[in-house]
Amino acid sequence: MELHNLKPAKGATHHDKRVGRGAGSGHGGYSTRGLKGAKSRSGYSSKLGFEGGQMPLQRRLPKFGFTNIKRVEYKAINLSTLEELASKNNLSEVTFETLVQAGFVSGNDKVKILGVTVLFLVLWPLRLTLSLRALRLLS
Repeated sequence: MELHNLKPAKGATHHDKRVGRGAGSGHGGYSTRGLKGAKSRSGYSSKLGFEGGQMPLQRRLPKFGFTNIKRVEYKAINLSTLEELASKNNLSEVTFETLVQAGFVSGNDKVKILGVTVLFLVLWPLRLTLSLRALRLLS
């Protein structure tokens, strides 16, 4: 097999449909467009979402949901993750700055500590929010 010998498999390629080239072609006359109506005219393009006068899908379905402008986004971090971070870096306490340096959060993030395991280190909850379970585990 060489590059100049390559050709598509038999039946893999088709000729383009040539419309409006006489009755003998099978696509003469109305050129596969039917009789009258907008779709048979030249220059026709349908509107996006138009369903021929039927109520469009985006108008049939109800509106739903809203965006709460007062929503506060938190980065959730488990106590076990803090435990691993402390043991890996030999830390006795974890602060927000420690989390930023470790790459867990960026400087603008709000952090919420989730209680999953018992904690054996000092946690400075400055700029950190605690879940109820984490609060119970730490107190």
